[in-house]
Amino acid sequence: MNTPVSCDLFCAVVDNLGDAGVCWRLARQLAREHGWTVRLWIDDMAPLARLRPGIDPTLACQEADGVEVRPWRAPFPPAVPGQVVIEALACELPPDFVAAMAERPPVWINLEYLSAEDWVVGCHGMASPHAGLPLVKHFFFPGFGAGTGGLIRERDADFGPNEPHEDLRVSLFCYDNPALPKLLDTWAAGADAIDCTVADGLPRRQVESWLGCPFAPGDDRRRGALRLRASPFVSQLEYDRLLGRCDLNFVRGEDSFVRAQWAERPFVWQIYPQADDVHHTKLEAFFARYTSGMDTAARDAVMNFSHAWNGYGTVVDAWPALRAALPFLRAQATPWAEKIAVAGNLADNLACFCMKRL
Repeated sequence: MNTPVSCDLFCAVVDNLGDAGVCWRLARQLAREHGWTVRLWIDDMAPLARLRPGIDPTLACQEADGVEVRPWRAPFPPAVPGQVVIEALACELPPDFVAAMAERPPVWINLEYLSAEDWVVGCHGMASPHAGLPLVKHFFFPGFGAGTGGLIRERDADFGPNEPHEDLRVSLFCYDNPALPKLLDTWAAGADAIDCTVADGLPRRQVESWLGCPFAPGDDRRRGALRLRASPFVSQLEYDRLLGRCDLNFVRGEDSFVRAQWAERPFVWQIYPQADDVHHTKLEAFFARYTSGMDTAARDAVMNFSHAWNGYGTVVDAWPALRAALPFLRAQATPWAEKIAVAGNLADNLACFCMKRL
């Protein structure tokens, strides 16, 4: 095609930074690497403005990194749909926009949440005709292996160098986690010198409560063997580089979880909690894949600490084994990244899928 592909990408923010982060990375990559004309509709501009400095949450229309950014509000304004329409992460398109799509049917993509579960391969790419309009929606699943849409990774992804250092460098990004105070106690009383960079927001506030004193962005506190640094909020690019500087990264949700794997460093994942603990099925599916081929000690260390961090078990008991396994996990981080890269990256796979249907 000689003219750029036009694309509308809709994002409803549920997991605050995670949904906005995933959608922004994808929109930016489709625009910059594939030359698409991307219009991102997002129902909460505030997290996006934090992730990408320079975006003004008060504007009705603006451009950043080649992406047109618009607030998604009711009533939805009249708009001509693009050739590709992506509803991201379980959002539901405005009815008037869907009606407009029927006039010139686009390639309609339902971009699903990331999962390592086996059934994903069977559902990836499936078509679902609309009940009352001449429209067909295709389900597109990110994933960790062949037969899925792959994972988001830009061609210019930059995780920076990991310079030599003697202490254990940790980044902490999590939801409110009842296990965190016990882990901080363990680190403070331990023999290892630990330098922990704490993300702004929920992690910083929880650490502040543990400290019992103010812990504002930029503050530096010491408790025993533990040094805590309160990070100001950083852009996606700066966060990626932080992951690359650390020996162990605590991540959450989907966006930071994927970035930690591309950074090729050991990580601990706090999955987004869901009703009736259904998220534990996703957690188990991922770690079954991730630990496949590991020796028993390393596999048990990863699984036991992951369970404890996600509500089942005790981090105090699980930490020593995970600490001992870090050299092994560091060595296997690069082969793991190479393994999950085989499926290709999400933006390339999505663009190819759509171009075959335009």
